[in-house]
Amino acid sequence: MTLIVITRPDFYPAEAEQIELLLRQGLDVLHLRKPEASPQEVAALLDKVPADLHSHIVLHEHFELSKRYAVRGLHLNRRHPQIPVGFLGQVSRSCHSFEEVMLWKPACDYLFLSPIYDSISKQGYASAFSPQQLAEASRQGIIDRKVIALGGITPRHFPELKAWGFGGAALLGDVWNQPQELFLSHFIKIKKEAE
Repeated sequence: MTLIVITRPDFYPAEAEQIELLLRQGLDVLHLRKPEASPQEVAALLDKVPADLHSHIVLHEHFELSKRYAVRGLHLNRRHPQIPVGFLGQVSRSCHSFEEVMLWKPACDYLFLSPIYDSISKQGYASAFSPQQLAEASRQGIIDRKVIALGGITPRHFPELKAWGFGGAALLGDVWNQPQELFLSHFIKIKKEAE
């Protein structure tokens, strides 16, 4: 199962060091999502992450930075729906319905489908799908290896997500809400359970 971590929307001390730790410990992809940030702020964070790890980072905003940094890909959503002309990296997209998944799957390397469970990081952001709906979408081939589960994901959900046929899981709250002293050991546990 592909493991993706999405950054917190805010900046904080030691963020670059934690991003490097995750990627050095085998995180597949880090989605850099800072919706309120300026291009300069995002660039400053990228400058603190070793350049050899940029190929594991996907940008959610300020796509023009992909000309300056050798990032893995760009993530499309309602705010940023188009890829810049000439971009050759991976393309991913946020989806919130099975219809969106079917519409965008041919044009993307992978898709997020959310929220699968009640969100950990966004208060009041409840699951949009029943287990029966997810099982049926899997049976119909809507959910497959190109679809990444997002929303309220913790390691205890991995067996269920695998059974539904998701290609991976994207985590946010379960990673970043850990106390500093447990951050690395918790991620190592997540990585092991995702295998």
